[in-house]
Amino acid sequence: VNSKTEELEAQFEEREKLPYSLFAGPADYGELSFDYPKTWSVYEAEDAVDGGDYEAYLNPDKVYPVSKSNINALRVLIKNQTYDNYVKTYDNSVKNGKLTISVRPVNGENANLYTGELPGTDNLQGTAAVFKLRDKTVVLQTDSEVFYDDFYKILDSVRYNQ
Repeated sequence: VNSKTEELEAQFEEREKLPYSLFAGPADYGELSFDYPKTWSVYEAEDAVDGGDYEAYLNPDKVYPVSKSNINALRVLIKNQTYDNYVKTYDNSVKNGKLTISVRPVNGENANLYTGELPGTDNLQGTAAVFKLRDKTVVLQTDSEVFYDDFYKILDSVRYNQ
C-alpha cells in the first residue's frame, strides 16, 4: 500500500506541472523562450536594461533568495559576453575534475553541458548548459540533481532567434 501510494503521489506531482507555462526572455536578446512547469515561480533579478546581463530564477512554489548557496531549480543567465570568453570560467573546474563536460543539442545548436560542482557557487552539485545566442552567452543551470528531469525537458523546449 505504501509503495502504491508513493507511486500515485509521484504521478500526481508530474500531472500537476501540466500544462507547462512559457518563459520568454528579452526580445532584443534573441527572444529566448522555453516551457517550464506551471507549479514553478519566476523571479527576474536583472532585466538587461542598457545592454547589461539578464538574470531570472525559477523554482517550485517560491524562488529562494539568490545566493551562492541557495538551491534554485533553474537559473537563466544571458551574459553580455562572448561565448568563447565565458566558457573559460569553466576550464579550471573541468581540468581539476570538479566538472565533466559533454555536448547536447539545444534549439538545433550544440551546447556545452557542464555537470558537477558548479563554479561561482558554494559547492552546489548540478548541471549548466552554456550556448551562444548571437553575441551573447546563455547559461541555463540547475543547482541540484533533484531537478534533472525537469531541466532536460526544459532544454528540449528551448527556442530562440539566431
